[in-house]
Amino acid sequence: MTAPSTFGLSSEARNLHWLLTNLVEEVPGIQSVAVVSSDGLLLLSSDETLAQARSGPDPQRPGPRGSSADLATVVSGIGSLTVGASKLMDYGPVKHTMVAMDEGSLFVMSISDGSLLGVHGSADCDMSVVAYHMALFVGRAGHVLTPELRSELRKNLETAGSAEHESAGSPR
Repeated sequence: MTAPSTFGLSSEARNLHWLLTNLVEEVPGIQSVAVVSSDGLLLLSSDETLAQARSGPDPQRPGPRGSSADLATVVSGIGSLTVGASKLMDYGPVKHTMVAMDEGSLFVMSISDGSLLGVHGSADCDMSVVAYHMALFVGRAGHVLTPELRSELRKNLETAGSAEHESAGSPR
C-alpha cells in the first residue's frame, strides 16, 4: 500500500495493511478483498492495493461493482446467513464459506469476534491456494484485531473517504 494510506496509524494497523497487501500481491486471481467488522462495517480494503498491483489485461474489473465496499456488504450478509444456519443446525461456529460461480468465487472466513475476511476471486483462481492464504492471514491477524484496532481502522477509512469526497467536489 502507499505510505499515505498508513501514515499516522499504529504499528498494528500498519501490519494489518501489510498482511492484506501481501495477500493481494501473492495470490493469483484475487479480485477484491475486504475485512468486515461483526456489525458489517468495512475495516480494511484492497481497493488501493489492487489498483497498484494490477498489470493484467483487464485492470477495470476489480470485483463486485468495482468496490470492496460492495464486497463487504455481500460478505456481511453471507456471514450472517451462515451463522444463523450454524445456530439452527447446532453445528458450532462457522469457520469458512466458499461459493463457486461461473465467473468467479467468493470466500468468507471468520477472523475473530465476528469479524470476517472476504475475498472475491477470478474464475481461474485456485480455490485451495486462496483458502490457504486466507487462513494464513486470519492466523496472523486474528489476535491483533482488537476493538481498539477495529475502531482505528474504521476511522481511517472514514477519513480517507471524506478526503476523497472533498477533493472530488473541489473546483479545478
